[in-house]
Amino acid sequence: MAFDALFLRCLVRELAGELTGARIEKIQQPARGTVVLTVKGERRRELLIGGSSGAPRIHFTEAAFEKPPEPPMFCMLLRKHLTGARILEVAMPATDRVLLMRLSAPGMFGEGEERGLAVELIGHAANVILTDGEGVITDCLYRTGSAEDSRAVQPGMRYRLPTMQDKRELLTMTDEEIGSAVSGFEPGRSLDRRVLESFLGVSPLVAREMAFRAESGGLAAPLAALRDAVLAGGEPCLIADPEGMPFDFSYIPVFQYGVGYGLTKYDTFSELLDAFYAKKDAAERRRQRAGELRKTANNARNRVARRLAAQRQELLNTENMEWLRECGDIVTANIYAMKKGQRELTAEDFYREDGGSRTIPLDPLKSPQQNAAKYYKDYARAKSAATHLTERISEGESELSYLDSVLDEIDRAETERDLAEIRAELEGTGYLRVPRQNRRPKRQPSQPMRFRSSAGLLIRAGRNNAQNDALTLRDSARSDLWFHASKLHGAHVILSREGGAPDDESVREAAAIAAYYSQARGASKVPVDITEVKQIKKPAGGRPGMVIYHTYRTVMAEPDETLVERLRVK
Repeated sequence: MAFDALFLRCLVRELAGELTGARIEKIQQPARGTVVLTVKGERRRELLIGGSSGAPRIHFTEAAFEKPPEPPMFCMLLRKHLTGARILEVAMPATDRVLLMRLSAPGMFGEGEERGLAVELIGHAANVILTDGEGVITDCLYRTGSAEDSRAVQPGMRYRLPTMQDKRELLTMTDEEIGSAVSGFEPGRSLDRRVLESFLGVSPLVAREMAFRAESGGLAAPLAALRDAVLAGGEPCLIADPEGMPFDFSYIPVFQYGVGYGLTKYDTFSELLDAFYAKKDAAERRRQRAGELRKTANNARNRVARRLAAQRQELLNTENMEWLRECGDIVTANIYAMKKGQRELTAEDFYREDGGSRTIPLDPLKSPQQNAAKYYKDYARAKSAATHLTERISEGESELSYLDSVLDEIDRAETERDLAEIRAELEGTGYLRVPRQNRRPKRQPSQPMRFRSSAGLLIRAGRNNAQNDALTLRDSARSDLWFHASKLHGAHVILSREGGAPDDESVREAAAIAAYYSQARGASKVPVDITEVKQIKKPAGGRPGMVIYHTYRTVMAEPDETLVERLRVK
């Protein structure tokens, strides 16, 4: 990440404008490493300090935070000393990623009592350090070091800034000084490594960007432009990967990744950081929750697949049941010529068209009649097993298809709410069980995805199996058109006819949506079945999302993401 000292300098300049003179109204600590201050200046803002592990930061946020059952001790301490405090100054020393606040807090008798708040955004966690007016540490988010350590952060010790690295401070250098510095670089080393080792507060991302820009005319000019950009306040930029996911951020435009990566500029650094971490954290939560659901569905699918394999083998073993019946018939026909104690019977095989004989094994301890009865009994057992296994295999294949559809749902889930509804579906079908004391209250179900065709017709697509059922079987007119990827798992898509025959372009667009929200999203062409809603039936005992239809036509559709997003109703 490009949260280097130069990024923080741009951010501090922005924050100081709103924080200076503001009053701290409320203090929360929603997580171990996160502190949120509600400050009131010209307007009320939430200032987030810290953030998730490995992502130290400070910025205004619009995010909502869940309150812990009991506020942590450090939160209580901050409330005691800083509630009602006025922020007098926000500054950044010329060292590393450290922000300093000087505050005037209510004293015991209502008089202003000076306090300090140091926010260190160094390493893998942010530290928040409360000091008195003399710079002595009252307490901190993370206590580090010991009394013998000059840089220890412990209550009762004097707060000291991190030691400044032995590097040049780019912001104070002239063009000539920059040119002289880069001309003296040791040959044989990569440019980005030289930049990192020479200039204070530059991240690897920005160092690589400087080296990238230097390819077209040397390093001095990009460094001078970097200096000027930071002194002017910087440009908040979000970098997205080719799939549109937040990848990184910076205070200058970043071009080193090429045309596959998107670049979005924000009005403020707080908006940039809020958007980046909101999307990234939400994506990570979705990834984790999707992973849990996928593991559950996969485990269930594997169990069903193993059971099906065993049942199919059993069914293969019953293929000789007609032979058992025939043996019983031949033994019965030859009882008059048999006697107890025989180990086999060789007799005319009247089931063979070309004649011939059949040798049949016998139990010498059984009479001829008992041997015949044993063959008929084994035949009846095999016949019953075949019938039973055929039914069980059919049920297993249906269950396997259903679990495949759930896995497809998980892959297509776009929001945490989608995943929550899939979890509810798995709970409803018995694949997930929640302890009674942890059962969540019922929430209002989400609505199908909505699109408008180029001609203005409404197109709806189910997000999951339960929604597919409701959309197709309850919430659509019988004359509406129904679309589904042929013989594949995917969304039920409904094109509303709205009293008339839909135009060909609307049909093509609805088919494209059905292709996109299917297992075959990555294909160039997908067969899509089209029929009227009245042709769709729910089979008896059918699992969520499963329907049958016999009258339909099939078209080839292109799963075009650009088209889908253009037609989506925002």
